[in-house]
Amino acid sequence: MAKPAYTKDDIRQMAKDENVKFLRLMFTDLFGTIKNVEVPISQLGKLLDNKLMFDGSSIDGFVRIEESDMYLYPDLSTWMIFPWSTERGKIARVICEVYTPDGKPFEGDPRNNLIRVLSDMRKAGFTDFNIGPEPEFFLFKMDENGKPTTELNDKGSYFDMAPMDLGENCRREIVLTLEEMGFDVEAAHHEVAPGQHEIDFKYADALTAADNIQTFKLVVKTVARKYGLYATFMPKPLAGINGSGMHLNMSLFHDKGNAFYDPKGEMELSEDAYHFLGGLLKHARSFTAICNPIVNSYKRLVPGYEAPVYVAWSGSNRSPLIRVPSSRGLSTRLELRSVDPAANPYLAIAAVLEAGLDGLRNQLAPREAVDRNIYRMDAEERQENHITNLPDTLHNALKDLAADDVMRNAMGSHLYQSFIEAKNLEYNSYRTQVSQWERDQYLELY
Repeated sequence: MAKPAYTKDDIRQMAKDENVKFLRLMFTDLFGTIKNVEVPISQLGKLLDNKLMFDGSSIDGFVRIEESDMYLYPDLSTWMIFPWSTERGKIARVICEVYTPDGKPFEGDPRNNLIRVLSDMRKAGFTDFNIGPEPEFFLFKMDENGKPTTELNDKGSYFDMAPMDLGENCRREIVLTLEEMGFDVEAAHHEVAPGQHEIDFKYADALTAADNIQTFKLVVKTVARKYGLYATFMPKPLAGINGSGMHLNMSLFHDKGNAFYDPKGEMELSEDAYHFLGGLLKHARSFTAICNPIVNSYKRLVPGYEAPVYVAWSGSNRSPLIRVPSSRGLSTRLELRSVDPAANPYLAIAAVLEAGLDGLRNQLAPREAVDRNIYRMDAEERQENHITNLPDTLHNALKDLAADDVMRNAMGSHLYQSFIEAKNLEYNSYRTQVSQWERDQYLELY
């Protein structure tokens, strides 16, 4: 999905030709939640001149009330007209970057932060960081009031078809809608758990990929509601079945092509690939808080449900954290399997890129590949193979993040401070709750 090079005149003409009546100006807050300011088409000129203002103090992780004025600068390449329309005309969206009144990129905008890290990448001699995401989600039935229930819409499993997969029509319309919006959808299927689905779309440069993930979530939720279903990207909505991941396939490019590919290298991987991999492994525990950012994320990262738990890599099995898929040439890539769809994609991609760049800067060599099923190893075998665990709670993940200067730099000081403060509050709120499991276990026993 290549970015179009639209001009201001192109935008004006498309808005006129397509009868666009409203503009949805989208950006993303600290927690990865899509925010939008909707304005009538009469404000298009103001938008194109970077003069549209909003109140930043009302957005999580942005600014205090006394410094709230913010401006939305549109990225014209993200102009897109939604396939659905109102009786009064169509709605177009454009993704914006947040700027301060003095014309500087706002440091608390996650998209601006990714742009900053990508600039560091280019200074290091690389041209692109490509990301192919694999987001999973669940479809739940809604009650008569339009609220989501915990009743799954089917009892299907991996690659099942209708009538077992009752979400097939919904999933098919999601795919068609995405294609109408310019997505190149590569695969769509039922996942392992009942009610769970996956739609994979073609890789793109890092910034476009993060934008695509946000657009994808919006489309999935919008189409699901048409079918009386609620789509959730919560990592582990139900106990006892697999959770939802968002594997990130990544590759670094320079002027000569894919920097990870070397036909003469071991496994046909370049030294750059191994150093990047070394950086990912070194910082894996630290970027877990960013890539798995909510309390519920750690209910997914447990043995027995296909999600990675151990810091290791392999070219041949799917139990480690990082896998090297078999494709080579331009398709040579590393697959990080821990990320879940609750992650803010701008922050998660910036974090893994910064980890890999640190590996390149310091020529970090990864430990040997682990080609056995790690889940079948005992603790002693894992120790002998230098395999460590990912953090098992948000609290522990935040401690690892706080101890890693490279990962703190990947977020920038503003985002980091806001993130740490908010997530510590989230965890403290969680740990004061008393669950039904605790009452079932202890109420009568003690």
